[in-house]
Amino acid sequence: MVFRESETIELKEAVVDEIKKEIIAFANCDGGKLYIGVQDDGTVVGLDDPDGVSLQISNMVRDAIKPDITMFLHYETIEEDGKKIVAVDIQRGTDRPYYLAKKGMRPEGVYVRQGYSAVPATDTAIRHMIKETDGDRFEAMRCLNQELTFETTKKEFGLRKVDFGPQQMRTLKLIDQDNLYSNLGLLLSDQCVHTIKVAVFQGTDQTVFKDRREFSGSLIQQLKDVYDFIDFRNQTRATIEKLLRIDVRDYPEIAVREALLNLLVHRDYSFSASSLISIYTDRIEFVSIGGLMPGIDLEDIMVGISVCRNENLANVFYRLHLIEAYGTGMGKIMKAYEDMEEKPAIVTTKNAFKIILPNINAKYETGNTSALKAEPITSFDINAENVLSTEEEKILEYVLSHSAITRNDVIRLLEVSTSTASRIIRKMVKGNLLKQNGKARSTNYTIVK
Repeated sequence: MVFRESETIELKEAVVDEIKKEIIAFANCDGGKLYIGVQDDGTVVGLDDPDGVSLQISNMVRDAIKPDITMFLHYETIEEDGKKIVAVDIQRGTDRPYYLAKKGMRPEGVYVRQGYSAVPATDTAIRHMIKETDGDRFEAMRCLNQELTFETTKKEFGLRKVDFGPQQMRTLKLIDQDNLYSNLGLLLSDQCVHTIKVAVFQGTDQTVFKDRREFSGSLIQQLKDVYDFIDFRNQTRATIEKLLRIDVRDYPEIAVREALLNLLVHRDYSFSASSLISIYTDRIEFVSIGGLMPGIDLEDIMVGISVCRNENLANVFYRLHLIEAYGTGMGKIMKAYEDMEEKPAIVTTKNAFKIILPNINAKYETGNTSALKAEPITSFDINAENVLSTEEEKILEYVLSHSAITRNDVIRLLEVSTSTASRIIRKMVKGNLLKQNGKARSTNYTIVK
């Protein structure tokens, strides 16, 4: 038999550490044969203990290569020119990519066959092998980064008195059968590479930025941080119905919460682009990467049908009581606005899903308060703290119509003295009904936002 190296044949005079790379390369490509006891030029030198060599290679493979590849190797001792050599037949593996355990699923740990040599695989080649093996579902694929930590997620599980150990991580599919982290593990880890970008604009378009932030870390951390960021800007404004002051937030909290959860759970994480949240004076827009799932129309979403893109992620959020059931989010958002003139809107494209939440109090900015008037109150507690005096009600109605009021305006409106007008204004400022702007002669008062 003539021995010659090729794309599927590798020759080694003895067992060396490089053998592991050759075995990995064959298993990641189309398979091949490794002959031990043969020099690179094809000269047979033989082995004194072929059985020992076979055992040595077997132990090396079992300890140093992940995932388990032993079932794809077959050992045979053959005799050439009166000398014994070991032939190792390596089949193409089904759990590619295979890699050196100490190096991880990175180019320095993953090898492929190129010509007559084993060379490091590119990131693109590694991702392609993962996709071929694990399927198209991003969250179920093995993660390229196997050095993950979960401090934030552990803390959240602990706060909700839910166990988060190796067994639970395996059940939730953060870890696979080979104890490798999945991409779901990446999303919930402190090393998550996907972010949410939030921008606050002045006015109703993107001409002027007021603030911008990019939130990173575990999706659990992003959920909490982004919600707090929006909640801080979700102002409370007062409307007046007869003698009652009614506080109304710009956006219903439940609607913000459900829109944010939708942004995280239904996003297509195979795209590297960030999710986007834009806050204008009259609306918030939540833009999630990834359109509707195949076979689902917008009408299906509105009646509660849900085909979740990230089922495992949704299950984690369900375990943490962040979501109640699949398909209920849009219903909650619409219900939060059921008594409002302005309704949420949804815009879909091939690769994006946008939820638009209108600002309930936006018409305050133009002085048009008709859309903000509360439903008639048929009864109230005369001792309640939110009952206004006749003077206070007149002042607030004036401010709602004129955007601001001065002390002289109060004097004319109520036909009272300067000291009485000052006293009423001080009381309303202290009670958080009015806000003082300016000083001395330029002082005026507006509704507290």
